[in-house]
Amino acid sequence: MPGPKDLDPSSSPRALLGAELRHARENAGLSQEALGAPLFVSGSFVGQLEAGTRRIQRKMAVQLDQLLKTNGFFERNCEVAGKSRYPEHFAEAADAEAMAATIKQYTPLLIPGLLQTRAYARAVFRAYRPTATEEALDEQADARMERTRLLDDPTRPLFWAILDEAVVRRPVGGPEVMAEALGHLAALIRRHRVIVQILPFGAGAHAAMEGAVKLMTFDDAPPLAYLEGLETGRLEDDPTLVKRHALTYELLGADALSPADSLALIEAAAEDYALETPGPSGPERP
Repeated sequence: MPGPKDLDPSSSPRALLGAELRHARENAGLSQEALGAPLFVSGSFVGQLEAGTRRIQRKMAVQLDQLLKTNGFFERNCEVAGKSRYPEHFAEAADAEAMAATIKQYTPLLIPGLLQTRAYARAVFRAYRPTATEEALDEQADARMERTRLLDDPTRPLFWAILDEAVVRRPVGGPEVMAEALGHLAALIRRHRVIVQILPFGAGAHAAMEGAVKLMTFDDAPPLAYLEGLETGRLEDDPTLVKRHALTYELLGADALSPADSLALIEAAAEDYALETPGPSGPERP
């Protein structure tokens, strides 16, 4: 039987490579667990490779070619499938995000990337990279806006965000940028495209004081949790850890304002920022 063909880089390389891995594994008569054992990974990890929610790294690609006798196919194509516009620590999470059926995200300090406006994203990137060129910031903003198109589908993924009140109160980019950003967020809520809750300062100590968390579920792969810090991030697939992070999210939701009260707070804050904006969008302050 002829081996699998090389991937066409113009057509979803990650998904195609995963499909070829499933095809080669099944042809070899191996279960996901049996293939994972010599690679020192779980069967669920192999399932994520096949679903395209995990990247096949070069070292593993070489091992797969040896185990599945695929004549160097995975080594040749893993580089194409691994290309990303995003930082290395976020590339896998971005790919998983694009395939998720549901996304639940808690952020303590900023509006989640999928819900940002271009001006807000650019202000964040400028804070991260104060000496970057305008062209470099434009490139980052373009990539961020490309991600937001994931929400162009009217129903999928189901997106539920819990935002600390600090997200609303911190004037990222100034009043005009914040008025636009919160207005955009409110519009997404009013279109019933996203669910948003605000975790108020008055809630005091809560279950995620140590950082942000994103939970993703998929139609044909196990759930993942993504934990992010300064210039770092990791995907977790261990069922026990993912379950623990899911509980954390439920506890946050219990402490947060209702969606209706959260929308009222967001719109009131947007109006306050608009009033601070000079020119046509708001009166000048004396």
